[in-house]
Amino acid sequence: MIVGIVLAAGEGRRFGDAKQLAELDGRPLLEHALAESARAGLDRRLVVLGGHAERILETVDLHGHEVVLCEGWQEGLAASLRAGVQAARSAGAEAILVTLGDQPRVTAEAIARVLAGRGGSDGTSGAVRASYDGVPGHPALLESRLFEELLSLRGDEGARRVFKSANTYLVPCEDVAIPADVDQIGDLAAVSGLPPPSAAQ
Repeated sequence: MIVGIVLAAGEGRRFGDAKQLAELDGRPLLEHALAESARAGLDRRLVVLGGHAERILETVDLHGHEVVLCEGWQEGLAASLRAGVQAARSAGAEAILVTLGDQPRVTAEAIARVLAGRGGSDGTSGAVRASYDGVPGHPALLESRLFEELLSLRGDEGARRVFKSANTYLVPCEDVAIPADVDQIGDLAAVSGLPPPSAAQ
């Protein structure tokens, strides 16, 4: 079983408010990532919430994602990743597929491409990542043998060192997704009305 995890626990300090709820193309920002995750046909789907969780639950259509509350979300990205990994492991996940709640133009097609790359070209890769013009990004798939290492992460480092040790396989996705993050209010304008490459073809 592959469990999809959408990370959306941040407070949005640089944004100035709950960026998960910022309107983009007529719906909350977070909903874009959840809708694409739901379209991807994953076996089970989780969304990790922390800052602004109550407001998000009142406002956002979760598209069938189960909620994982990260109590230590103030620590940074590692805390929300650990919360998602723990929940996925408890559910019996063989692997996790991670997307970010503030990347609204990462598509189900990109998720499918990363899933199809599982194991890499020779079947030995512990992780698969989307790449955009050669730059690694999300979605990212990590096998269960990496869970213990993921659970050791702390602070705001994310899984960078895990990817380095996992013989990560990169899958080009620049033709089906745009990896732009929405970190500040100005970033909304950059992605507003901008379809992913696959929709523009």
